[in-house]
Amino acid sequence: MSSRTYAEAGVDTAAGDRAVELMKSAVRATHGPEVLGGVGGFAGLFDASALLGYRRPLLASSTDGVGTKVAIAQAIDKHDTIGHDLVGMVVDDIVVVGAKPLFMTDYIACGKVFPERIADIVRGIAEACELTGTALVGGETAEHPGLLGVDDYDVAGAATGIVEADRILGSERVQDGDVVLALASSGLHSNGYSLVRHILAKAGIGYGDRSDELGATWGEALLTPTRLYTTPLLGIADAFDGSVHALSHVTGGGIAANLARVLPQGSWAEVDRSTWSPAPVFRVLSDLAGTTLESSEGTWNLGIGFLAVVDAGSAAAIAAALTAGGIDTWQVGTVRLDAVAARPAGEFEQGAKGVDGGAVRLVGAYADSARG
Repeated sequence: MSSRTYAEAGVDTAAGDRAVELMKSAVRATHGPEVLGGVGGFAGLFDASALLGYRRPLLASSTDGVGTKVAIAQAIDKHDTIGHDLVGMVVDDIVVVGAKPLFMTDYIACGKVFPERIADIVRGIAEACELTGTALVGGETAEHPGLLGVDDYDVAGAATGIVEADRILGSERVQDGDVVLALASSGLHSNGYSLVRHILAKAGIGYGDRSDELGATWGEALLTPTRLYTTPLLGIADAFDGSVHALSHVTGGGIAANLARVLPQGSWAEVDRSTWSPAPVFRVLSDLAGTTLESSEGTWNLGIGFLAVVDAGSAAAIAAALTAGGIDTWQVGTVRLDAVAARPAGEFEQGAKGVDGGAVRLVGAYADSARG
């Protein structure tokens, strides 16, 4: 097909080239000496000779998207934070096993390429990659006229990391009496936005409407970027060698289900709601929906973006170090390895997403105001 008829079909290759030029400098900022070939090749090249220094290197990989949060970015024409969300969803899954991220690629599908918009998205991805020590080695922008609307797009990404085999974090390391630490989220992160959009639509609220409780328009508040945990958690794992036993990224499924995935079979834990107060965005949305915070525990993170299962003797120091580094961290529970019969009566979440792990439930009532 000639370029003229391709353009008539709705695909603008020149706009795609312009988008690449606009994002080049941001992408290059994520490249260390390990990245070869620069921007624009058919494949990204990463020098893996550093892996020769590992005794038994294991590669960790993850892929994800941002979900329907992109609909809000499109609605208010703000696209510079979606990239942070993408990196958070992908790279922060890798750190769960204790792996250091190496490189990432992204994919953007859109109805029409608007170079400045695509560049905004990729600049956000590159900024977050730089913050997590991840090289952005490649990507693809695909124009799909007739399949997606002119202003529609979706984003996805994949990343690869590395960890020594004998330093993998997970359920095998968890011990009786380990403390469960909660790391504060920055808000909704990138899960549960289908419910958010449904609640606002039912209430007749537009994304440009201002919320006095949130101190911003709804669109601005809902686009708060996903917090990035990779760098501080890797730092803690190194500084407290052997004390961090398991990590859990609180994404789809909520707090209990995601914690259960990283606990051993036969173990159980109760997460104490009274140790924190969910941020106003969760409370306002629940009020609008006429529901309780507890009813959304399987959908939203409710203020906890990550959970760390750590040695009891180091828990206070780890929490203090993370808090001093800018992520409010506190104890929410303790892991017990007693037989299932020793668990308190009541309903627990038992594993999740195909993992037959431990059992977890949330107990108590949420604090009325921010812990102080």
